[in-house]
Amino acid sequence: MSVDITHHLPRKAWSQFVNENPSSNIFHTPEMFDVFKRTRCYEPELWAAVNQGRILCILIPVNIKLFPNPLLRKLTTRTVVFGSVLMENSQEGHSALEELLRQYSRQAKKKAIFTELRNVVDLSNLKLLINKTGFYFENHLNYLIHLDRNSDSVFKQIGSRTRKNIRRAIKKNLVYLESVDNLAKLEECYNLLKNTYEKAAVPLADRSLFEAAFEILLPKGMLKITLARVHGYPVAVSFDLLYKKTMLGWYGGLDRKFGAYMPNEVLTWELLRWGCENGFELYDFGGAGRPSQKYGVRDFKAKFGGQQVDYGRFKNIHSILLYRTGVFFYEILRPLLFRMKLGKWSDR
Repeated sequence: MSVDITHHLPRKAWSQFVNENPSSNIFHTPEMFDVFKRTRCYEPELWAAVNQGRILCILIPVNIKLFPNPLLRKLTTRTVVFGSVLMENSQEGHSALEELLRQYSRQAKKKAIFTELRNVVDLSNLKLLINKTGFYFENHLNYLIHLDRNSDSVFKQIGSRTRKNIRRAIKKNLVYLESVDNLAKLEECYNLLKNTYEKAAVPLADRSLFEAAFEILLPKGMLKITLARVHGYPVAVSFDLLYKKTMLGWYGGLDRKFGAYMPNEVLTWELLRWGCENGFELYDFGGAGRPSQKYGVRDFKAKFGGQQVDYGRFKNIHSILLYRTGVFFYEILRPLLFRMKLGKWSDR
């Protein structure tokens, strides 16, 4: 079977293919593509394999420039496929995906040092196929919480110490939660994210990403932004993507000076409760790091008693020399570069 590789699809057909595919996620949607397209230093592309007008698979790589400096940009520009691949579950779909990835890999080396497919669902059945196209598998953990039950059951699976802290914080009534529905509050949320990432010496995506998400996704019910305040101060925030019946933790921030009030714990619990009461079936924590590395965020997410999974990621290194040099700059010199304000943007 011959397939055509295209970079353009009728929007209605694209949406229908994604909506009807049980393995799809929000990162496959035209709406999310539009968000990335309006983000500074993000360059999304649409790759699709079609046969006589029938969509068989899609790939949405996003080229991300981490540093504005020309030399560092060349050494650190990476491509992330946030929702990984999406294909028709058929032999034709498998063949089309292989051809799509082969053609993509030949061209990707011109734009980035590597491409990473971030798997949102289990794609272990495609491992051999994807390996043949130049990608290799890396372990990467995540936590999933099933919400298709009453909220009391979800609360009971949270660690006992965390449950106690949440109850105490709610009883004191000092953590006030609000939904963000205007740009003034969005600015507070972004500043909270920025301070959080600065303390971790990790570049944060440009504010245009969050403004685009606010303007495109929020009116369609595809985004929920929740801000926690203590004594009027913004102390914790969560950006959650909503698609089909899944809530996905996208970005979060916390002012640790207010950690004793447990705002992040209260906020996370209220998101889970809200999901149960509004017809969602799954809360996806959006990643918990590599199993071989210590990761404080993983410890926080583990407290909520979710199912640990390892759907991993597939990576294709387009230039070994540039990749190794880029890793050195990013991992070893990143704190210094960040203090010098050379690093302004990143992927999550």
